[in-house]
Amino acid sequence: MPITDYITLGNTGLRVSPLCLGTMTFGTEWGTIGTNLDESLDVLTAYLNRGGNFLDTANAYTIGHSERIIGDYFNTGAGKGTRDRVVIATKFCGNLHPGDPNGGGAGRKAIIHQVEDSLRRLQTDHIDLLWAHFHDQHTPIEETMRTMDQLVKDGKVRYIGFSDHPAWVCVKAHHIAMLRNWEPLAAVQLEYSLIQRTAEEALIPMAMDLGLGVTPWSPLRGGVLSGKFTRDSRPPVSDTRVAIDSPYLNDKTYDLVDQLKTIAESHNATPAQVALNWVQTQPGITSTIIGAKRLSQLEDNLGALEFTLTTEQRHSLETLSSFDKHFPHNFLDRIAPAIQNGATINALKADRWGIGPKSDEDRTKHIP
Repeated sequence: MPITDYITLGNTGLRVSPLCLGTMTFGTEWGTIGTNLDESLDVLTAYLNRGGNFLDTANAYTIGHSERIIGDYFNTGAGKGTRDRVVIATKFCGNLHPGDPNGGGAGRKAIIHQVEDSLRRLQTDHIDLLWAHFHDQHTPIEETMRTMDQLVKDGKVRYIGFSDHPAWVCVKAHHIAMLRNWEPLAAVQLEYSLIQRTAEEALIPMAMDLGLGVTPWSPLRGGVLSGKFTRDSRPPVSDTRVAIDSPYLNDKTYDLVDQLKTIAESHNATPAQVALNWVQTQPGITSTIIGAKRLSQLEDNLGALEFTLTTEQRHSLETLSSFDKHFPHNFLDRIAPAIQNGATINALKADRWGIGPKSDEDRTKHIP
Protein backbone atom coordinates (compact mmCIF):
# COMPACT_ATOMS: atom_id res chain seq x y z
CA MET A 1 0.00 0.00 0.00
CA PRO A 2 1.73 3.23 -1.12
CA ILE A 3 1.15 6.49 0.73
CA THR A 4 -0.88 7.67 -2.26
CA ASP A 5 -3.55 5.01 -1.66
CA TYR A 6 -5.84 7.64 -0.22
CA ILE A 7 -8.62 6.56 2.13
CA THR A 8 -11.89 8.34 2.84
CA LEU A 9 -12.12 9.54 6.45
CA GLY A 10 -15.08 7.74 8.00
CA ASN A 11 -18.42 8.48 6.35
CA THR A 12 -17.08 11.51 4.50
CA GLY A 13 -15.64 12.20 1.07
CA LEU A 14 -12.40 13.58 2.55
CA ARG A 15 -9.50 11.55 1.17
CA VAL A 16 -6.38 11.24 3.30
CA SER A 17 -3.10 9.35 3.12
CA PRO A 18 -2.82 6.10 5.13
CA LEU A 19 0.09 7.69 7.01
CA CYS A 20 -0.51 11.14 8.49
CA LEU A 21 2.43 13.41 9.32
CA GLY A 22 2.28 14.47 12.96
CA THR A 23 3.99 17.80 13.56
CA MET A 24 4.15 17.91 17.36
CA THR A 25 7.95 18.05 17.10
CA PHE A 26 8.04 21.08 14.76
CA GLY A 27 9.85 23.73 16.83
CA THR A 28 12.21 23.54 19.79
CA GLU A 29 10.05 25.18 22.46
CA TRP A 30 9.53 21.82 24.17
CA GLY A 31 13.22 20.98 24.41
CA THR A 32 14.77 17.75 23.19
CA ILE A 33 11.55 16.29 21.75
CA GLY A 34 11.42 19.16 19.23
CA THR A 35 13.07 19.80 15.88
CA ASN A 36 14.62 22.99 14.58
CA LEU A 37 13.09 24.88 11.66
CA ASP A 38 15.33 23.50 8.91
CA GLU A 39 14.84 19.88 9.95
CA SER A 40 11.08 20.42 10.31
CA LEU A 41 10.89 21.81 6.78
CA ASP A 42 12.97 18.93 5.42
CA VAL A 43 10.57 16.41 6.94
CA LEU A 44 7.49 18.30 5.75
CA THR A 45 8.79 18.69 2.19
CA ALA A 46 9.81 15.04 1.92
CA TYR A 47 6.44 13.82 3.15
CA LEU A 48 4.54 15.98 0.66
CA ASN A 49 6.90 15.09 -2.19
CA ARG A 50 6.16 11.41 -1.59
CA GLY A 51 2.45 12.14 -2.07
CA GLY A 52 1.33 12.44 1.55
CA ASN A 53 -1.51 14.93 2.02
CA PHE A 54 -2.52 14.73 5.71
CA LEU A 55 -0.93 16.96 8.38
CA ASP A 56 -1.78 16.83 12.09
CA THR A 57 -0.97 19.67 14.46
CA ALA A 58 -2.54 21.46 17.46
CA ASN A 59 -2.70 24.94 18.90
CA ALA A 60 -0.63 23.76 21.89
CA TYR A 61 2.14 22.01 19.95
CA THR A 62 5.42 23.80 20.71
CA ILE A 63 3.30 26.67 22.03
CA GLY A 64 1.84 27.49 18.61
CA HIS A 65 5.12 27.28 16.68
CA SER A 66 4.12 24.06 14.90
CA GLU A 67 1.13 25.83 13.36
CA ARG A 68 3.26 28.84 12.38
CA ILE A 69 5.81 26.64 10.61
CA ILE A 70 3.04 25.03 8.58
CA GLY A 71 1.44 28.40 7.82
CA ASP A 72 4.71 29.94 6.65
CA TYR A 73 5.48 26.89 4.49
CA PHE A 74 2.29 27.20 2.46
CA ASN A 75 2.28 30.98 2.24
CA THR A 76 5.86 32.11 1.75
CA GLY A 77 7.88 28.90 1.72
CA ALA A 78 8.40 25.93 -0.58
CA GLY A 79 4.71 25.03 -0.47
CA LYS A 80 3.44 28.44 -1.54
CA GLY A 81 0.25 28.11 -3.57
CA THR A 82 -0.37 24.46 -2.62
CA ARG A 83 -2.31 24.87 0.63
CA ASP A 84 -5.52 23.50 -0.90
CA ARG A 85 -3.69 20.34 -1.99
CA VAL A 86 -3.32 19.19 1.62
CA VAL A 87 -5.58 18.30 4.52
CA ILE A 88 -4.60 20.31 7.59
CA ALA A 89 -5.92 19.09 10.93
CA THR A 90 -5.46 21.03 14.14
CA LYS A 91 -6.85 20.91 17.66
CA PHE A 92 -8.25 23.15 20.37
CA CYS A 93 -8.41 22.76 24.17
CA GLY A 94 -4.81 23.51 25.08
CA ASN A 95 -4.52 26.77 27.03
CA LEU A 96 -1.80 29.10 25.69
CA HIS A 97 -2.78 31.91 28.06
CA PRO A 98 -1.74 31.09 31.65
CA GLY A 99 -4.08 32.66 34.17
CA ASP A 100 -7.00 32.91 31.74
CA PRO A 101 -9.66 30.34 32.72
CA ASN A 102 -11.21 30.67 29.26
CA GLY A 103 -7.90 30.42 27.42
CA GLY A 104 -8.42 26.72 26.77
CA GLY A 105 -11.06 24.04 27.01
CA ALA A 106 -14.14 23.27 24.97
CA GLY A 107 -16.54 26.07 25.89
CA ARG A 108 -17.90 28.37 23.17
CA LYS A 109 -15.78 31.39 24.08
CA ALA A 110 -12.64 29.25 24.33
CA ILE A 111 -13.22 27.34 21.08
CA ILE A 112 -13.87 30.44 19.00
CA HIS A 113 -10.79 32.33 20.13
CA GLN A 114 -8.60 29.22 19.82
CA VAL A 115 -9.78 28.59 16.28
CA GLU A 116 -9.27 32.23 15.29
CA ASP A 117 -5.73 32.09 16.68
CA SER A 118 -5.03 28.85 14.80
CA LEU A 119 -6.31 30.35 11.55
CA ARG A 120 -3.93 33.29 11.99
CA ARG A 121 -0.95 31.07 12.74
CA LEU A 122 -1.76 28.73 9.86
CA GLN A 123 -2.41 31.75 7.61
CA THR A 124 -5.47 30.11 6.10
CA ASP A 125 -9.18 30.87 5.96
CA HIS A 126 -10.27 27.38 6.95
CA ILE A 127 -9.24 24.27 8.90
CA ASP A 128 -9.89 21.00 7.08
CA LEU A 129 -10.33 18.89 10.22
CA LEU A 130 -10.83 20.39 13.68
CA TRP A 131 -10.26 18.12 16.66
CA ALA A 132 -11.38 18.63 20.23
CA HIS A 133 -8.01 17.68 21.72
CA PHE A 134 -9.30 16.03 24.88
CA HIS A 135 -12.49 15.66 26.89
CA ASP A 136 -13.36 18.85 28.77
CA GLN A 137 -15.40 17.47 31.66
CA HIS A 138 -16.49 20.95 32.76
CA THR A 139 -18.33 21.88 29.54
CA PRO A 140 -21.66 20.40 28.38
CA ILE A 141 -21.06 18.35 25.26
CA GLU A 142 -24.02 20.12 23.62
CA GLU A 143 -22.18 23.44 23.87
CA THR A 144 -19.05 22.02 22.28
CA MET A 145 -20.93 20.35 19.41
CA ARG A 146 -23.11 23.41 18.73
CA THR A 147 -20.04 25.62 18.54
CA MET A 148 -18.19 23.23 16.22
CA ASP A 149 -21.29 23.01 14.04
CA GLN A 150 -21.42 26.80 13.74
CA LEU A 151 -17.76 26.91 12.73
CA VAL A 152 -18.56 24.50 9.90
CA LYS A 153 -21.56 26.56 8.84
CA ASP A 154 -19.39 29.70 8.90
CA GLY A 155 -16.92 28.05 6.52
CA LYS A 156 -14.01 28.17 8.98
CA VAL A 157 -13.96 24.39 9.46
CA ARG A 158 -14.69 21.55 7.04
CA TYR A 159 -14.90 18.46 9.30
CA ILE A 160 -14.83 17.81 13.05
CA GLY A 161 -13.57 15.04 15.30
CA PHE A 162 -12.75 14.06 18.89
CA SER A 163 -9.27 13.21 20.14
CA ASP A 164 -8.75 11.37 23.43
CA HIS A 165 -12.41 11.21 24.48
CA PRO A 166 -14.16 8.26 26.18
CA ALA A 167 -16.31 6.16 23.88
CA TRP A 168 -19.52 7.10 25.69
CA VAL A 169 -18.81 10.81 25.15
CA CYS A 170 -18.22 10.26 21.44
CA VAL A 171 -21.47 8.32 21.07
CA LYS A 172 -23.45 10.93 23.00
CA ALA A 173 -21.99 13.80 20.98
CA HIS A 174 -22.49 12.04 17.67
CA HIS A 175 -26.13 11.24 18.31
CA ILE A 176 -26.89 14.71 19.66
CA ALA A 177 -25.52 16.10 16.42
CA MET A 178 -27.54 13.70 14.29
CA LEU A 179 -30.71 14.42 16.28
CA ARG A 180 -30.34 18.21 16.00
CA ASN A 181 -29.05 18.24 12.42
CA TRP A 182 -25.65 19.54 13.50
CA GLU A 183 -22.35 18.57 11.93
CA PRO A 184 -21.60 14.99 13.06
CA LEU A 185 -18.22 13.66 14.04
CA ALA A 186 -16.09 12.46 11.15
CA ALA A 187 -13.34 10.71 13.11
CA VAL A 188 -11.70 9.94 16.43
CA GLN A 189 -8.04 10.16 17.35
CA LEU A 190 -6.61 7.84 19.98
CA GLU A 191 -3.45 6.22 21.25
CA TYR A 192 -2.89 2.80 19.69
CA SER A 193 0.13 0.55 19.37
CA LEU A 194 1.30 -2.96 20.13
CA ILE A 195 1.98 -1.69 23.65
CA GLN A 196 -1.27 0.25 24.06
CA ARG A 197 -4.15 -1.84 22.69
CA THR A 198 -6.96 -0.93 25.11
CA ALA A 199 -8.68 1.10 22.37
CA GLU A 200 -9.75 -2.29 21.02
CA GLU A 201 -12.16 -2.63 23.96
CA ALA A 202 -14.61 0.15 23.08
CA LEU A 203 -13.21 3.05 21.05
CA ILE A 204 -12.34 1.27 17.82
CA PRO A 205 -15.50 -0.92 17.75
CA MET A 206 -17.53 2.24 18.46
CA ALA A 207 -15.87 4.06 15.57
CA MET A 208 -16.50 1.17 13.20
CA ASP A 209 -20.14 0.97 14.25
CA LEU A 210 -20.73 4.73 13.83
CA GLY A 211 -18.72 4.99 10.62
CA LEU A 212 -16.01 7.21 12.11
CA GLY A 213 -12.47 7.34 10.83
CA VAL A 214 -9.71 6.39 13.26
CA THR A 215 -6.30 8.09 13.36
CA PRO A 216 -3.99 6.49 15.94
CA TRP A 217 -1.18 8.44 17.58
CA SER A 218 2.05 7.14 19.11
CA PRO A 219 2.07 3.89 17.09
CA LEU A 220 5.67 3.31 18.25
CA ARG A 221 4.96 4.39 21.85
CA GLY A 222 7.35 7.29 21.60
CA GLY A 223 10.10 5.16 20.06
CA VAL A 224 9.94 2.20 22.45
CA LEU A 225 8.96 -0.08 19.53
CA SER A 226 11.57 1.30 17.14
CA GLY A 227 14.02 -1.45 18.08
CA LYS A 228 16.76 0.89 19.25
CA PHE A 229 16.20 0.07 22.93
CA THR A 230 17.07 -3.40 24.19
CA ARG A 231 17.84 -5.10 27.46
CA ASP A 232 21.48 -4.14 26.93
CA SER A 233 20.93 -0.71 25.34
CA ARG A 234 18.88 1.69 27.45
CA PRO A 235 17.87 5.16 26.26
CA PRO A 236 20.27 8.06 26.93
CA VAL A 237 19.40 10.44 29.73
CA SER A 238 18.41 13.55 27.75
CA ASP A 239 18.32 12.84 24.02
CA THR A 240 15.02 11.03 23.59
CA ARG A 241 11.33 11.09 24.50
CA VAL A 242 11.79 7.69 26.16
CA ALA A 243 12.87 8.11 29.77
CA ILE A 244 15.63 5.86 31.03
CA ASP A 245 13.19 4.65 33.72
CA SER A 246 10.23 4.29 31.34
CA PRO A 247 7.67 1.78 32.66
CA TYR A 248 7.34 0.46 29.10
CA LEU A 249 10.93 -0.80 29.06
CA ASN A 250 10.28 -4.18 30.66
CA ASP A 251 10.73 -7.85 29.81
CA LYS A 252 7.34 -8.08 28.09
CA THR A 253 8.25 -5.20 25.79
CA TYR A 254 11.71 -6.59 25.09
CA ASP A 255 10.17 -9.95 24.11
CA LEU A 256 7.87 -8.05 21.75
CA VAL A 257 10.76 -6.06 20.27
CA ASP A 258 12.72 -9.29 19.73
CA GLN A 259 9.78 -10.65 17.73
CA LEU A 260 9.50 -7.40 15.76
CA LYS A 261 13.15 -7.79 14.80
CA THR A 262 12.65 -11.40 13.72
CA ILE A 263 9.66 -10.49 11.56
CA ALA A 264 11.47 -7.44 10.16
CA GLU A 265 14.34 -9.62 8.94
CA SER A 266 11.93 -11.78 6.94
CA HIS A 267 10.61 -8.70 5.10
CA ASN A 268 13.92 -6.85 4.78
CA ALA A 269 12.32 -4.19 6.95
CA THR A 270 12.94 -2.53 10.32
CA PRO A 271 11.17 -3.22 13.65
CA ALA A 272 9.56 0.24 13.50
CA GLN A 273 8.14 -0.52 10.06
CA VAL A 274 6.63 -3.79 11.28
CA ALA A 275 5.04 -2.07 14.30
CA LEU A 276 3.58 0.66 12.07
CA ASN A 277 2.38 -1.88 9.52
CA TRP A 278 0.51 -3.78 12.22
CA VAL A 279 -1.29 -0.65 13.43
CA GLN A 280 -2.29 0.68 10.02
CA THR A 281 -3.63 -2.69 8.83
CA GLN A 282 -5.74 -3.31 11.92
CA PRO A 283 -9.56 -3.27 11.52
CA GLY A 284 -11.11 0.19 11.58
CA ILE A 285 -7.88 2.18 11.18
CA THR A 286 -7.92 5.00 8.60
CA SER A 287 -4.62 6.88 8.87
CA THR A 288 -1.81 6.36 11.37
CA ILE A 289 -0.02 9.44 12.67
CA ILE A 290 3.74 9.22 12.33
CA GLY A 291 6.21 11.67 13.84
CA ALA A 292 9.78 12.18 12.73
CA LYS A 293 12.48 14.46 14.10
CA ARG A 294 14.83 13.64 11.24
CA LEU A 295 14.48 12.90 7.54
CA SER A 296 15.91 9.41 8.01
CA GLN A 297 13.15 8.56 10.49
CA LEU A 298 10.49 9.77 8.08
CA GLU A 299 11.89 7.72 5.21
CA ASP A 300 11.94 4.64 7.42
CA ASN A 301 8.33 5.20 8.52
CA LEU A 302 7.10 5.74 4.96
CA GLY A 303 8.36 2.27 4.06
CA ALA A 304 6.10 0.65 6.63
CA LEU A 305 3.36 -0.33 4.17
CA GLU A 306 5.53 -1.88 1.47
CA PHE A 307 5.07 -5.46 2.74
CA THR A 308 2.31 -7.67 4.11
CA LEU A 309 2.42 -9.40 7.47
CA THR A 310 1.34 -13.02 7.46
CA THR A 311 -1.48 -14.24 9.67
CA GLU A 312 1.04 -16.13 11.77
CA GLN A 313 3.22 -13.05 12.22
CA ARG A 314 0.26 -10.93 13.30
CA HIS A 315 -0.82 -13.62 15.75
CA SER A 316 2.67 -13.81 17.28
CA LEU A 317 2.74 -10.06 17.85
CA GLU A 318 -0.76 -10.00 19.31
CA THR A 319 0.03 -12.87 21.65
CA LEU A 320 3.07 -11.04 23.00
CA SER A 321 1.11 -7.78 23.32
CA SER A 322 -2.01 -9.21 24.94
CA PHE A 323 -3.65 -7.06 27.62
CA ASP A 324 -6.12 -7.50 30.45
CA LYS A 325 -9.52 -6.24 29.38
CA HIS A 326 -11.84 -4.39 31.74
CA PHE A 327 -15.43 -5.24 32.57
CA PRO A 328 -17.65 -5.91 30.69
CA HIS A 329 -15.29 -6.78 27.84
CA ASN A 330 -13.50 -9.51 29.77
CA PHE A 331 -16.85 -11.02 30.76
CA LEU A 332 -18.25 -10.78 27.22
CA ASP A 333 -15.19 -12.53 25.80
CA ARG A 334 -15.80 -15.45 28.14
CA ILE A 335 -19.40 -15.90 27.01
CA ALA A 336 -18.83 -15.10 23.34
CA PRO A 337 -18.97 -18.77 22.29
CA ALA A 338 -22.35 -19.02 23.98
CA ILE A 339 -23.81 -16.51 21.54
CA GLN A 340 -22.95 -18.85 18.70
CA ASN A 341 -24.00 -22.09 20.37
CA GLY A 342 -27.16 -22.51 22.38
CA ALA A 343 -25.85 -25.66 24.02
CA THR A 344 -22.85 -23.78 25.33
CA ILE A 345 -24.89 -20.96 26.80
CA ASN A 346 -27.20 -23.30 28.61
CA ALA A 347 -24.26 -25.32 29.89
CA LEU A 348 -22.70 -22.10 31.14
CA LYS A 349 -25.88 -21.20 33.00
CA ALA A 350 -26.14 -24.64 34.54
CA ASP A 351 -22.51 -24.76 35.59
CA ARG A 352 -22.15 -21.20 36.86
CA TRP A 353 -25.54 -20.33 38.27
CA GLY A 354 -27.14 -23.71 38.80
CA ILE A 355 -30.01 -23.06 36.39
CA GLY A 356 -31.08 -24.37 33.02
CA PRO A 357 -30.92 -27.92 31.65
CA LYS A 358 -28.69 -30.30 33.54
CA SER A 359 -28.10 -33.11 31.06
CA ASP A 360 -26.36 -33.02 27.69
CA GLU A 361 -29.56 -34.33 26.11
CA ASP A 362 -31.57 -31.49 27.62
CA ARG A 363 -29.01 -28.93 26.57
CA THR A 364 -29.18 -29.92 22.88
CA LYS A 365 -32.91 -29.26 22.90
CA HIS A 366 -32.18 -25.60 23.52
CA ILE A 367 -29.88 -25.11 20.52
CA PRO A 368 -31.53 -22.43 18.35
